[in-house]
Amino acid sequence: MENQTIVCYFLLLEFSKNQHLQLLHFFFFCVLYLATVTTNLLIIFAVAFDHRLHSPMYFFLMNLALQDLGIVSVIVPKSMINSLMNNRCISYVGCVAQVFLFVSFAASDFFLLTVMAYDRYVAICHPLHYHIMMNWKASTEIMIFVWVSGFLCGILHTTGTFSVLFCTNVINQFFCEVPQLLKLSCYGFNQFEIGVLVAIILVGLGCFTFIIVSYAMIFKAVLIIPSEQGRQKALSTCIPHLIVVSMLLLSGCFAYIRTPSNTPSYLDFGLTVLYSLLPPLFNPIIYSMRNKNIKFVLSKLWNF
Repeated sequence: MENQTIVCYFLLLEFSKNQHLQLLHFFFFCVLYLATVTTNLLIIFAVAFDHRLHSPMYFFLMNLALQDLGIVSVIVPKSMINSLMNNRCISYVGCVAQVFLFVSFAASDFFLLTVMAYDRYVAICHPLHYHIMMNWKASTEIMIFVWVSGFLCGILHTTGTFSVLFCTNVINQFFCEVPQLLKLSCYGFNQFEIGVLVAIILVGLGCFTFIIVSYAMIFKAVLIIPSEQGRQKALSTCIPHLIVVSMLLLSGCFAYIRTPSNTPSYLDFGLTVLYSLLPPLFNPIIYSMRNKNIKFVLSKLWNF
């Protein structure tokens, strides 16, 4: 009780006392942010303005790009401004907003990847029923459900995280990351946050199982396709999705399962960058590299 304090603001990770190194961090994050914004905006413009990409698969991909834009825009600009101004502060309200928006976009991202696995399953295993099962009405309703579910996760996780009492306001990370915030708690986890964490873990495991089962059935269906060209075409729409899911899950699980250190750590920083910044950057690149339609539309936009 003696160490209990009323936190009005938090102090984020200071990369260096040296102003030149702080500026180096600013330019590194600036390049990373601009590259992520550019690649995702290209996907959004390509899908929005070319009628050949007006199908459920590309509609989901456009929403994935919007979610990735949201993830990086919530955490990167504040870190860049702090480095440029040689400042570490983020207000309590700003930290709450960061946690809510980051968790909401990240949860929506994962739910959408689960939906995209189902979309590929229907397209490959039930091609004759695809336009009935994945029509625009169904796709729109699914997308609304994904966004609402993501924001619900954000509300629950934010409420649980900030319902604890903090004994210090020093966060050893470049944004308000939930594991780092929970480490500041005076009394550890409360029952509400434990319940939220258990629920989110169970939902995450359910989504992961659904993705695995969907792709097991997809690969089983692909193996019986008679032509090699048909098999390659089917796999070309699945492999990018599998790469994106694997990258997000492996980096995110490794970062969250590992106990955060009590002092600033380059390993913690690197893992956080790996799961929070690199997937939004590489998602559109991975999808574009193996998709002839997107490459064709992007080449038209580039020439225009």
